[in-house]
Amino acid sequence: MSASPINRRDLGLFVLRVGTGAVLAAHGTQKLLGWFGGGGLEGTSKAMEAMGFRPGRQSAVAAGLGEAGGGALLMLGLATPAAGAAAAGAMAGAVAVHAPAGFFNQSGGYEYPAFLGFTAAAIGVTGAGRYSLDHATGHRFDQPWTLAGAFVGSALAAAAVVGKRAKEQLADAAGSDGGGSGGTAGDMAGATG
Repeated sequence: MSASPINRRDLGLFVLRVGTGAVLAAHGTQKLLGWFGGGGLEGTSKAMEAMGFRPGRQSAVAAGLGEAGGGALLMLGLATPAAGAAAAGAMAGAVAVHAPAGFFNQSGGYEYPAFLGFTAAAIGVTGAGRYSLDHATGHRFDQPWTLAGAFVGSALAAAAVVGKRAKEQLADAAGSDGGGSGGTAGDMAGATG
């Protein structure tokens, strides 16, 4: 009995990477380019402002690049730790927007962006596998320091952005007699994952 030339673990990572990366890249191009029915940069900027991410344009660019860029790199299996961290960081912002609606997606909850974020993070930690550009380049962009730096940087950036949004929402709510206008998951209209 001879061994199969195809490594099932690496093939599974390839399928997971490409599928997850494609979904993330599609979401990102909705934000940046208006593809697939998205609002493009202008529409996403307005939505980000309505959701409390200020300034809206920079927030839209960051979210779009985290999703589109992270997703594209995941599909290629290139700089996989950085790609997974960028996508997970972008999804942390989406989770913050959807959290008031609870967990389940059917109620506008954070189930879907959390799943995408955890999947991207898991791929980033695991690595791209043999069928990837990371493997083809001798893991030049997939080093232990890359993994640590990317995830620490992404976590710090996501915490700062989400924390700033929460602080501004509290200030807005106090300034408008408790009414608040921090935006909801319904404001998303294709703006986040």
